[in-house]
Amino acid sequence: MPKFAYSAIDATGAEIEGATKADTIGTARQLLVEQNLYPIRIEESRGMLDFELTKEKVKKKNLMNFTRQLAVFIKAGIPITEALTTIGDETTDTALRRAITEMVDDLRNGGLFSSAAAQHPTVFPAYYIGILQAAELTGRLDESLDSLASYINREMETRSKVVSALAYPMVVMVMALFTVMVLAGYVLPQFKPLFEELDAELPLPTRIMLFFARFFGDLWYITLIGFLLFVGLIVFLTSHPTGKELWQRFSLKIPIIGGIIEYSILERFCSVLATMLQAGVAVPAAMETTTEAVSNVVYREQLEIARQQMLEGSGFSQPLIETELFPGAARQMFKVGEETGTLDDQLEVAAEYFNRELEYRIKVFTTMFEPIMIIFVGAVVGFVAIALVSAMYGVLNGVQEDAVSTVVRKVA
Repeated sequence: MPKFAYSAIDATGAEIEGATKADTIGTARQLLVEQNLYPIRIEESRGMLDFELTKEKVKKKNLMNFTRQLAVFIKAGIPITEALTTIGDETTDTALRRAITEMVDDLRNGGLFSSAAAQHPTVFPAYYIGILQAAELTGRLDESLDSLASYINREMETRSKVVSALAYPMVVMVMALFTVMVLAGYVLPQFKPLFEELDAELPLPTRIMLFFARFFGDLWYITLIGFLLFVGLIVFLTSHPTGKELWQRFSLKIPIIGGIIEYSILERFCSVLATMLQAGVAVPAAMETTTEAVSNVVYREQLEIARQQMLEGSGFSQPLIETELFPGAARQMFKVGEETGTLDDQLEVAAEYFNRELEYRIKVFTTMFEPIMIIFVGAVVGFVAIALVSAMYGVLNGVQEDAVSTVVRKVA
């Protein structure tokens, strides 16, 4: 349970300091009030051993709930500092609670909401800050927060679809590898002494399995080195800048999966850009923030080129068309939006189009991949079964032949 340090005024008017344990700041505040104490300051207390190796990130779901709740409070006419305090008191997300507490202090010192949020880049993405800045200028903060919450919700749904599509194949793959490791590393070696004692000629599948079993048994260090190299490769591709770039370029060329990644990126680009334009952000600034929000280096490079062309006066749709990143339907939507002044609406339609295409591609991927994985697992298990059964038949045949030969010798 979190521990909160506080400063409060008691019944005699004296200021006291202390600490209390509670689930949230709101609960801690209520406990102090019940003790006839008026809290002045409450903040989470961290022990000497309670340190962070990495910066905490706020979950998308918590950020969406925060944004939606704040929009409701502002629509109701509640001052933003009171709204933030109330939300911060009840949130259970530690990183978000700290950010809200610091933002309230900044606002009380005369800062802007967008500036206060910008001090916490691990909590609020760049596009989030850009929309807040535009909303403060246009006075449409509640509407902009609603749009942000809706976008974050769509992004969560898209990510959930992709993860769900990849989860089943990955589980099946892991189970297949685990099955092979158990059979080749434990089951088959149990029969090895028998095979050697009977000096039976083993079939090819059995010899292949024994070869792999040797890596898991006698040559375990080679298996360990191979596993560590594989883990190192994964870390390199996911953590090192060069590795990330290589993986992002390669992933786009993988059949089917590349299409899912492409449409996921395009859906995010159109959604973020539409949300920013609806909030009143100028196209150049919106393009800059949206381009930075794109995670794939290939798309980011091309969109940056398009943005530079826009700044040089080439319009909006033509630079994007020349990137060849967008399908024909989206290009037409961009043209219509630019010519009719309804670019934000057309971008929203394009985002919906990409979302539907993404769902279709995910469905195709899962429909194709599930039977492939089932066949793969069946082939692996079948191969192991054949290796064991054929070996046993070989041993029995060898024993029978030896027995027949012994009988013939005795008769002779």
